[in-house]
Amino acid sequence: MRWLYAVVHPEATHHVDGRVGGWFDSELTDLGRIHADAIATRLRELVPGGARSELHSSDLRRAVQTAKPIEVALESEAVLMADLREKSYGVAGGRRQEWFRERFVPPPGEGERLNHDEGIEGAETKLEWIERVYRAVAYLRTRSCDHQIVVTHGGSLSWVVAAWLGIPVSACAYASFRSSSGGITVLQEDDYFHNRTLHTLNDVSHLTSMPTGDGA
Repeated sequence: MRWLYAVVHPEATHHVDGRVGGWFDSELTDLGRIHADAIATRLRELVPGGARSELHSSDLRRAVQTAKPIEVALESEAVLMADLREKSYGVAGGRRQEWFRERFVPPPGEGERLNHDEGIEGAETKLEWIERVYRAVAYLRTRSCDHQIVVTHGGSLSWVVAAWLGIPVSACAYASFRSSSGGITVLQEDDYFHNRTLHTLNDVSHLTSMPTGDGA
């Protein structure tokens, strides 16, 4: 079996401050740090003892801080990958959510969604975002390791899952696999048929209390 454990970073300062995340480089709160330790403990339980593992993480600070206790628990140094970042919200990153909501243009229910202009200067389109995360997962799949851990963000988790399942980018206009902050999603591939499975979505049983944010 091949396993991918996708971790969404726990509570960060932009969650509690009511600010837009994206590429804004917020850090974990005190609760987030507690939950990062709990995530590491849970991953140590999930990865068999003695098994070789690889750890890859978004290079944003809140993800790197989440990866630190995992490095210790699994004795595996994190490789930082910008492609695992959350969606870029351009000039909205770090601004108040109220500022963002006043300007954001949501995608239509029908019609063009992947290249939709959200009205935020410098923001990635959904297509650019998806293709970037797909590129990260494609790289991970070239690695010969049966236990891989990815630390990413709540929005980007959807594209980690979709890429793993082989869903075409063009079919992602409506796809969503939501996770709470601090959630662990487990993906699996069997050795015989090479079917890929969404084994567990958003496991939060290891968290002592639920954070306020959605993991972005």
